[in-house]
Amino acid sequence: MTETQDTHSVAPERIAHAVETVVRELADAGRLKAGQWLVVGASTSEVAGERIGTASSETIAAAIWEGVERARRAIGFVPVFQCCEHLNRALVVDRNEAERAGLTEVSAVPVPKAGGALAACAYRRLREPCLVESVRAHAGLDIGETLIGMHLRPVVVPFRPSIRWIGGARVTMAYTRPKLIGGARAVYELDGERNPK
Repeated sequence: MTETQDTHSVAPERIAHAVETVVRELADAGRLKAGQWLVVGASTSEVAGERIGTASSETIAAAIWEGVERARRAIGFVPVFQCCEHLNRALVVDRNEAERAGLTEVSAVPVPKAGGALAACAYRRLREPCLVESVRAHAGLDIGETLIGMHLRPVVVPFRPSIRWIGGARVTMAYTRPKLIGGARAVYELDGERNPK
């Protein structure tokens, strides 16, 4: 355990509050808007201070879910929850959102030992869940170094939240931005006011 880790912060309400805080910070920094996608990956084992994949916790998963849900209600982003490697890092998402985005559905039901505790929690709490193969999310939250990068759009911009650890798990976050194209003559901001005529 390093000095920056807080082993006393695994109480469910403290986890939920920390997750809500960092998601709101990320949404603000990345200008995450209603309808945009946030991919969430988390190791409940790491939050509990154990090695990833060894001590899944439904209680911790529910607390992480609650923190994301509080932020979602305020901001309106679409959360997607990454499964573990045993389900090829597929994602749990609301079926209506998956269909709206034209995502490829895959067949499995995540459980703590094959999918992960957070994905299993999300699958049981979403109104109409489904599993999709991949997304191109606008931002991402990774609790416990679960590696969510494969589901982020280019270009990824790392973001350092005010809370760097949740329990024993390192918090890593990023938002994305459009690619800057062109060379020395390229302009990236509109100079002056728009002319609607």
